[in-house]
Parts: sequence; structure tokens; C-alpha cells
Amino acid sequence: MSAVITKRFEPRGAGLDVFKQRGPEVLLAGPAGTGKSRAALEKVHLMCLANGKCPKGCKEEHQHHENGLAALIVRKTHNSLTATGIVTYKQHVAAEALELGLVRWYGGSGSEPPAFKYANGSTIKIGGLDNPTKIMSSEYDIIFVQEATELTVTDWEKLKTRLRNGRITFQQLLADCNPEGPDHWLKLRCDDGKCHMLYSRHQDNPILFERDGAPTARGEAYLALLNDLTGVRKLRLLGGVWAAAEGVIYEQWDPAIHLSDRKILPKDWRRIWAIDFGYVNPFVWQMWAIDPDGRAWLEKEIYQTQMLVEDIWKDKILPTLTKQDGETWKYPKPDWILADHDAEDRATFERHSGLRTIPAMKDVSPGIQAMQKRMVPRGDGTPGMYVLRDSLVERDARLVQSSRPIGFAGEVTGYVWKAKPNSTATAQEKPEPDEPLKLNDHSMDASRYLFAQLDLRTAPRVRHM
Repeated sequence: MSAVITKRFEPRGAGLDVFKQRGPEVLLAGPAGTGKSRAALEKVHLMCLANGKCPKGCKEEHQHHENGLAALIVRKTHNSLTATGIVTYKQHVAAEALELGLVRWYGGSGSEPPAFKYANGSTIKIGGLDNPTKIMSSEYDIIFVQEATELTVTDWEKLKTRLRNGRITFQQLLADCNPEGPDHWLKLRCDDGKCHMLYSRHQDNPILFERDGAPTARGEAYLALLNDLTGVRKLRLLGGVWAAAEGVIYEQWDPAIHLSDRKILPKDWRRIWAIDFGYVNPFVWQMWAIDPDGRAWLEKEIYQTQMLVEDIWKDKILPTLTKQDGETWKYPKPDWILADHDAEDRATFERHSGLRTIPAMKDVSPGIQAMQKRMVPRGDGTPGMYVLRDSLVERDARLVQSSRPIGFAGEVTGYVWKAKPNSTATAQEKPEPDEPLKLNDHSMDASRYLFAQLDLRTAPRVRHM
């Protein structure tokens, strides 16, 4: 007798509508925590269960298939996918099927990407567009892109070319995202009618709201976290608005230009570290590589709350820098280590790392101007700085839960000038270029230390203890 799976999943709103969509491009867009990824993954899982290969001896009057449905779950970087979508799939979407052996995990090989393989012949391959070779050599019936705003339009169009497996009557590029700016290419694509957007709401998520519209205890707590957000992040993650930040400091920032796909940077490039200490606020450690033309590349970043300096060095930074023996360095040791001025934290870091630090140049306005200039394309058409998409070593679970920005790419679009009080009313005017708003600026501070050091003064080379 075949195994019988009993599972309860109650999609609502956009989460229900997505199951009905058969168009070539479908986007689930809305605030944080509305259940977008869960609904999309449930659809992919159901399609895999329902579209297996024909059993031996099948005499049904339809086209016989030797293989089941072919699906792909993808995100811009593989690491970010394993920490988000794959966890949801394993723990919530396919937990029962995995336990019964109807789905098994395949870890991949030199020529094949990791995959979930179904007993009926269907397959879900897993991958990141930072290393696309394996996943882009196959053909699919459905592709699910998590956080599609991370992609470029070129990424999107390349994925569409892989939708030609023909196992089912339609082929679909399905995606989810939180809103970004109103001029984002994905929003404009939906406005042009090329992609069908479904608007997801918090009330669509059964974990947050009852059927009668009353919030659950978990829903009240989660919405309270989102309500504490400010500015453009609140508009996007609580309100679901494709909003632009007012008074953004780094207007020159363009993800299409400044975010670089994965690269192994040469070992003969100089390395410089920048550190902004924190405990309740994030501790930020950045490793920048300086190429022969003077461009700075953010190669690695740690963004961590509620850990002591010595523990971050031992448990986070050192494993990032060294091979499995914990001693052999994978990267050149830094020429400079630029650090926040906290004397106790600097002393602790130096004692445990055995490396000397340099007090960072903390003048805010000159440092911001130096970083702004770095973002502007130079005579050869390239900017003076890049950020590797996979530079963030891991995502702090506390910050993910509270929908706070994480790392350089998370902070830069919401880093704004502080609004000045209106002298004639209690309302505030629009932000003016004068003083940054001291909120979600920890990676911005560390980066500013680097560019101030590179472009505003010359520092001695650090001595290794």
C-alpha cells in the first residue's frame, strides 16, 4: 500500500491565488512575513507530487513521460538560499514527505547541483546565480526565485530561457520579494504587463492572523517589531509600498553597478579591515581588498549582535579567515585594521587576535564625501568600490526576525540624512544634507572608516604582534 500523507495548509489571499496562476511570469510581492515564500514553495512541492513519471505498464491515453516534473529553487547567492528558502522547505513544506522517504536529499556532485529527488521522478534542483553553471545547464517546468529584487533583468531573462522541459501544459517563472524602490526593474516589468504581480498581505499568513481577521499572539508580536521600523524600511516591510527613501545619503549607489557576483580575489591584492564595535548594536567586521588600480572590494563582512569581542574573533572571524585547521590563513593578513575608538574593545580585539589596530578617522562629513566619490564611475567607466554579493558571512537570526537591515547592501539604501525640526510646527521637514540619521548605520560607519583612511590621509602599515 502506498504511503498516505495528511497535511494541513490553508493559503489565503495572494497565497491562494498563486496556485491558480499559469502565466509565464508571476510575482508574489508584499510586506515582510506575509507567507510569500511558503505559498510559492507549497505550489512547487504540490506540482512535483502531482506530475511524476508514468509508472511501468501505464495504459492511460496521454503522452507518456519517462521523467517527472523538473523544478528549480534559486536565489542570487546560494548561501542566502540555504539559510532561508531551503529551511522553510525542509521544516514546513516537505517535512512529512522527507520523513516518509517520498522525497530525499541529494547533495550534488561535480556536475550536478544539490536537489530534492521525489520517488515519482520529479526533481527540485537548488542553486545560486553566483555560481550558475550547474543549474543553467538543465531545463525546467517551473523556477521559483526567492527575493527576486536581488536579481538583474539579465538574470531574470536567462532563467526564462531554461523553462522548456515540457512536462506540464505551462512553464512558469515564479518569484517572491519584499518591495524596493518604485523604479526597480521588476516593479516596472509588472507595470508593463510582462509579469503578473500578486499583492500579499499580513492577513494572508495564518500564523499571524486568524480567519476572522484577528491577529494571533505571534502576529501581534511580529507586527510590533515591524512597527518599530522607520522611514523607507517601514513603508516597504510593514506597508508593502514600493517606496523611495527621502534624503538618501548615497544616491550614487546602484546595485547593478556596485554589487559584483562571486569572485575569488587575488592573494596579492592588499587587504584592509574595518571594525565598528557593538554588542546590542551590531559588531561589524569588514575585509576589503584593494586592486592594483586602487578600487576597493568588500570581500567579507560579519554583522553580529549580542556577542563579546573575543567570541566574535574566535567563533566568527577566525573561521572565516583560516582553513579547517584553524591556523592556516586563506587570505593575506591586513595592512591596516581600522577600528572604532572604544579603548576597551580595541584592547580586547588586539589581545585575542594578536594584531594591532589603528584608530579610525571618524569625521563624518568628509568620510561620507569620500565614499560618495568612490561610488561615481571613473574615467574608465568603473566605480572606485565594489561589494561582493556573497560578502556577508552569515545572517544574524535576531536581525532577520526583526526585519532589520543586515550588512552593507542592507544598510546603504536606507542610510538617510536626519530630518530637521520645523521651527514653526511640530512636523518635520524633509531630510537635509547635514547630519546622518544615527540608525542602522553600523556597516556604513565601518565602510566610511576605510574610505577616509584611503582617500583623506595616509596611515602607517600595521605591525603584526
